Amino acid sequence: GHAGAIIGGKSDTAEAKKAILRECGVHVVDSPADIGSKMKEVLG
Repeated sequence: GHAGAIIGGKSDTAEAKKAILRECGVHVVDSPADIGSKMKEVLG
């Protein structure tokens, strides 16, 4: 699973992965505490 992924370089960091997901149009939050507000924002 993702939790066991190996970080091998700068492009394998969590920040890099989040940036790629955002570039692809995925709604990404930085903290689990932000999930509710992001869902409200996206779903209206």
